Amino acid sequence: MKEIILKYALKNALDFQGKINAKAVLGQVLREHPELRQQVPEALKEIETMAKEVAKLSSSQIQEKLQKIAPQLLEKEPVVEGPLKPLPKAVPGKVVLRIAPSPSGPLHIGHAYGVSLNYEYAKMYNGKLILRIEDTNPENIYPPAYEMIEDDVKWLTGLKELQVVVQSSRLGIYYDCAEKLVRQGNAYVCRCDADSWRENKNKGIACPCRDASLKENQTRYAQMFSTYAEGEAILRLKTDIKDKNPALRDFGLMRIVQHIHPKIGKEQRVWPLMVFSVAVDDHELGITHVLNGKDQTDNAIKEKMIMSYLGWKHPEYKHWGIINFVGFTISKSETKLAIEKGTYTGWDDIRIPFLQSLRRRGYQPEAFRRFAIEVGLSLNDKTVTMEEFWKMIDSFNRDIVESKANRYFLVDHPILMALKGFPAKTISLSLHPDFPERGKRTFEVDGHFYIAEQDFRQLSDGYIHRLMDCANFKLDGEQLVYVPGNYEDYKNAEDRGKIIHWLPANKTVKVEAHLNTGVVLPALGEDGLARLKVGDIVQLERNYFARIDEIDKNKVKVWYLHT
Repeated sequence: MKEIILKYALKNALDFQGKINAKAVLGQVLREHPELRQQVPEALKEIETMAKEVAKLSSSQIQEKLQKIAPQLLEKEPVVEGPLKPLPKAVPGKVVLRIAPSPSGPLHIGHAYGVSLNYEYAKMYNGKLILRIEDTNPENIYPPAYEMIEDDVKWLTGLKELQVVVQSSRLGIYYDCAEKLVRQGNAYVCRCDADSWRENKNKGIACPCRDASLKENQTRYAQMFSTYAEGEAILRLKTDIKDKNPALRDFGLMRIVQHIHPKIGKEQRVWPLMVFSVAVDDHELGITHVLNGKDQTDNAIKEKMIMSYLGWKHPEYKHWGIINFVGFTISKSETKLAIEKGTYTGWDDIRIPFLQSLRRRGYQPEAFRRFAIEVGLSLNDKTVTMEEFWKMIDSFNRDIVESKANRYFLVDHPILMALKGFPAKTISLSLHPDFPERGKRTFEVDGHFYIAEQDFRQLSDGYIHRLMDCANFKLDGEQLVYVPGNYEDYKNAEDRGKIIHWLPANKTVKVEAHLNTGVVLPALGEDGLARLKVGDIVQLERNYFARIDEIDKNKVKVWYLHT
């Protein structure tokens, strides 16, 4: 304790011209060694004693002592320019972050924020991002999720090379670390009934198993692998049984689960609880910074305690506020059930906010990363409605795809119309108005056009309407009549009506338009759509942006993206 306190007392004195703030020093000590929370009175007394000794030292003597015992505290953090607030103790090129989803299903929009934020910080510091799949709960695993999650993360980050760690392949490491804690006397096997244990814990009463001998605990730990049944024994860490936070009192490390695991079957029956496997892996993988939701604050303290008992340095922890997505169905279990019942066609169903679906619709990963940067790393809780979320994401995505997407015409529920008196001619339209070098779409038109049924029903008798970039016309009784003139003539007409997009009757392709509501519209599109590639993003003029999902000889399938 004295060595830990000394370095922070010296640093505090150096920063504040010899005056030591005891509470500030205590806070730094407890952040590094949370197990000392059990000895706060003794620590404060030691800090006061240390303060008197340090006060006798000059600034140069303080620096000299710090250089010997904790030179890292003298190092100035490098200034890193980036779109996000800097991370504490972050060294460019040495930052290692991790994302750690459970394989209970693929990733959804909630995961997109966390993955994107961690990736952007790794990129900002020229560091590394690790994907760790936390599958130590055999009862809640969806086997296809392993591959789906990796695919989602690679798409979202753009990383072609990604280190993937699967916890179920690392059980031997967890067993060794747990055994070490038992040998140290810092962990014990509890065989109490769960309800009585919980009642005693809440009252701050120690479990009778806590006082078992070292030899007895070693025997019990070995018996977890062979003798005890599920629920009959759990390995616990010895902490302060009267800690102000009941969640930190003698929490569990390892338990018995006899459920078949999809990767290793029945080979193992003892599984680590999340805080233990996370603490071990963060050390083993060299994680320098952990960024996750503030609902993980208690777990961060537990992980620090475990690392301290094992003599390890813990990462820097930073938390973000809870983001409540209102109006979304993002429960993996509920969505999985709906897929099994046939309510949804799969994880890429156009109606659900999972990355498999959003990717298929044509959303760009940069849009979600921009959202993460916009929200940033803040402890403030946020409530995001469906409308607010999509407004932001669609805006970011539109900025990205607008310049990429060439323009095409599409008409849903098409009606064939004949324009009386129309002179046959050639119409040339730009593929993109801002990029003339991309070329033109050329149509030979003879007065027969397809327009949308809805547009046809809204035509008013006697008004001058316009087929966009093509011709003016009016409804005269039962006939549609060509009116000579250009766009300026239409715009200046006192009886100006609608502008309508159209298709030449002689050059179309059948289109199946899938909307985000699940509705599929019969449509026609210009035949140039059939010459595109699956995955191309287009702007269907006066309609919406869409992704080409499928092309065959007779039909093009498009998925709605956004307006």
